[in-house]
Amino acid sequence: MKKFSAFMLAFAVSLVVLSGLIFNRTANANASVGTIVADFKLSDSTGKEQSLSTLKGKKGTLIVFYSTKCPWVKAYAERINQIAKDYQAKGISVVGINSNFNETEEDIKTNAAALSFAMLVDKDSKIADQLGAGHTPETFLLDANNKVVFHGAIDNNKDESMVTKKFLRDAIDATLEGKAIEKSDVPAIGCTIKKAPATQKQ
Repeated sequence: MKKFSAFMLAFAVSLVVLSGLIFNRTANANASVGTIVADFKLSDSTGKEQSLSTLKGKKGTLIVFYSTKCPWVKAYAERINQIAKDYQAKGISVVGINSNFNETEEDIKTNAAALSFAMLVDKDSKIADQLGAGHTPETFLLDANNKVVFHGAIDNNKDESMVTKKFLRDAIDATLEGKAIEKSDVPAIGCTIKKAPATQKQ
């Protein structure tokens, strides 16, 4: 009887642990491909309140998680800026979000001055958590209805001269043409977002 009780206890604990793993996996995939991103509001680098609904493009929106310090972002900065310039006239807006709690608003403002798109300050990292973003640069391409149609890496090499796959540009082009995206989810590689402590998010 004792052996049976011990077995049942171990079985129950296993179920609880398994349930927790499944729950966490689901919770972290908040903005996976196919998810509708709810509207949100953040202050931009100048202190002006902005929202996704006012910044979104007529044909889609590209959200890029940014950093003023990350060497990966610095390597991709010109590529991101060029994407913003190339697609703005085609109805795609680019929105940068800085969710690093250890970067000052002054640094973000200075950095954003050189960019051709709005930079929002997610000082408590809530939007990074909401979308499930973990790296910089990490991208989420939304269609005109705010549905995530692509998530992940911009291309396949930090060194632009070595790039052979332009995942993000291909995804944007396919979205504009109403075609299926060949690779809609590519793991993002870069610096870890330095998210705000849990106490700051309460």
